[in-house]
Amino acid sequence: MRTERIETVVVGGGQAGLATGYHLARRGRSFVILDAGERIGDAWRKRWDSLRLFTPARYDSLPGLPFPGRSWSFPSAAEFADYLRDYAAWCELPVRTGVFVRRLWHDGERYVVETAESADDGSADRECRYEAENVVVAAGFDRLPKAPDFAADLAPDVVRLHAADYRGPAQLRDGDVLVVGAGNSGADIALELSATHRVLLSGRHPGNLPWRIDSAAARVLSPLLFFAFRHVLTVRTPIGRKARPRILTQSGPLIRVKSRDLAAAGVERVGRVMGVRDGQPFFADGSDGSDGSDGSDGSGGGAARVANVVWCTGFAPDHSWIDLPVFGADGEPRQRRGVVDAQPGLYFVGGLFQHSLSSSMVQGVGRDAGHVVEHLDARAGRVTRAARLTGARG
Repeated sequence: MRTERIETVVVGGGQAGLATGYHLARRGRSFVILDAGERIGDAWRKRWDSLRLFTPARYDSLPGLPFPGRSWSFPSAAEFADYLRDYAAWCELPVRTGVFVRRLWHDGERYVVETAESADDGSADRECRYEAENVVVAAGFDRLPKAPDFAADLAPDVVRLHAADYRGPAQLRDGDVLVVGAGNSGADIALELSATHRVLLSGRHPGNLPWRIDSAAARVLSPLLFFAFRHVLTVRTPIGRKARPRILTQSGPLIRVKSRDLAAAGVERVGRVMGVRDGQPFFADGSDGSDGSDGSDGSGGGAARVANVVWCTGFAPDHSWIDLPVFGADGEPRQRRGVVDAQPGLYFVGGLFQHSLSSSMVQGVGRDAGHVVEHLDARAGRVTRAARLTGARG
């Protein structure tokens, strides 16, 4: 096993990891960024083809490099992936792709990051080990697609996809589609599929942003909204602390696609999916989504007859590879604005509402990364001074 010693390892080469790298480079720290994707930005390239960011380009920049294009345009996922690639090149960041982190632990002196890395010649992955004074965790927050246990009980001929695997309508069979999860992802996918399929939408209505994000009014209101995301809805304010539990467990309001857009497109709302009966989903309100074409009067009590199910039920964080006692009973890392006081040298960047509502957003990770690196830099200075003092006394 190859072993490499370096001052700081950043796990994750998405926007949070790259923003962290920017600040580390500015302070002249020695570091490496490890990312499991084969290319920088691959996490965005794997989203559905029509996905566009909810924030205009002027709010989609990482520190130091504005996003190219018109400031009030809405970049596609592919365009943002290319921006991340270009950002890493512009900053000359030491990103290593094709590196899957298997375990992070501490040997009593320093952190140990164990990885499996793709060989350049295409042969089997090789195991590598990094020893570091600091580790910044900037990955793992949206790695595990969530779906209910009963999803496996759907009939074999029902096409089932999670939003993480959905690319476009061509993946689905002819016939009705049930989209489970009525948040922004579910609404976007339901609207797209309504052009080619009859669509049923199941899930709690999360409400709507009261204005169009591409309207003239948005150019006045969006700056106020993003200011609130950064400075009002934080763990330091009463309103932020009150809102945080709900934001962590529930979808936010619909941003681009409104309820009236779904209704105009013929998307039909049904009750909460409670389980699977005879290979088909059934709902809390007893509705079956039937139009009567199968002999049913549509009055309810049966399972929906669908050919496809798309689960837009979110993601869970994956911290199973972190072998350190830093998590609370709720599974969240015990951190203070990304700093883990109980484990000096360990940091988190990019988590949902880690410090503020903007912490997981493109326009917020740069600020959080800057705070973490400032702390890391100060700690490294203290360690160096202590080592010099010890040497002088010796």
